[in-house]
Amino acid sequence: MTDADTRPSVPDSDAAVDAVVIGRNEGARLVACLASLTGQVRRVIYVDSGSTDGSAAAAAAAGAEVVALDTDCPFTAARARNAGLARLQGNGFVQFLDGDCELRSGWIAAARAAMAAHPAAAVICGRRRERFPEASVWNRLIDREWDTPVGRARACGGDALMPLAALRAVGGFRDDLIAGEEPELCLRLIRAGGEVWRIDAEMTLHDAGMTRLDQWWRRSLRAGHAFAEGAALHGTGPERHWLREVWRALFWAIGVPATAACAALIHPAGWLLLGLWPLQVARLAWRWRGDGRAGREAAVFTVLGKLPEALGVIGYGWGRLTRRRRGLIEYK
Repeated sequence: MTDADTRPSVPDSDAAVDAVVIGRNEGARLVACLASLTGQVRRVIYVDSGSTDGSAAAAAAAGAEVVALDTDCPFTAARARNAGLARLQGNGFVQFLDGDCELRSGWIAAARAAMAAHPAAAVICGRRRERFPEASVWNRLIDREWDTPVGRARACGGDALMPLAALRAVGGFRDDLIAGEEPELCLRLIRAGGEVWRIDAEMTLHDAGMTRLDQWWRRSLRAGHAFAEGAALHGTGPERHWLREVWRALFWAIGVPATAACAALIHPAGWLLLGLWPLQVARLAWRWRGDGRAGREAAVFTVLGKLPEALGVIGYGWGRLTRRRRGLIEYK
């Protein structure tokens, strides 16, 4: 039997596209999200994670099929997406969408054309943009984060088009991951012979609603947790999944200050090693100088972000040592 014989069958070019939307207390953002799907997909499955703002009722009124997750089990985005997948049958496509996003007109047609052009594709994603990038520096940082290179990729975010057969072949998402579930899924899809493609097309508008420093801090903390858990799962594989991100966070947040403190015990000049932080900011700002203000902001917060990322890494490690899993880390 050849490798091609073991891969999941490719959906027909006219196979249906259904949508799985997940959300928790998204309010008006969810209403706009569901409205954006009208005329672009066949069915909309909305999976609610314990909302208290009437989101489930609003989704039902908008014509979505509502799935309410059991509150006795911990909520995760991965668990919600799997619950939506369980409602879908056949050999078509699923468009995943977070409840704080709106699907751009024409995206489904562009994504399906990309699927046809890349028969091995297991994921097609496009440009996700922040709706209000000028509302805060943190919104601008997220908008920049979404602007990933076009072409073959290693991962996608929460919005993407995927063939149902490819998802079923690898068992879907890992329910227990509180963050980083999409890159982990993409790694398994690639290992199974699939491809991840980022195409040059407008996909979604995202409303992060980040206007406070503490929101950025918690989001960065969650990223550190995701890096650590992803590395624990797949770091020994040939991809070295997220090992570099873990070590970078620990180096800048712990390694540099600890080395400076030890050196200062020998000579006060040892504290000069802390100058590596502003030097790293300057290096990154020079590398991204073509991006203007956005590049300078990214340089500052990329370096500062190593502090909460390292705390996320340490928090994951402590939880694993004490066998206590952490719950969701929400930033809004």
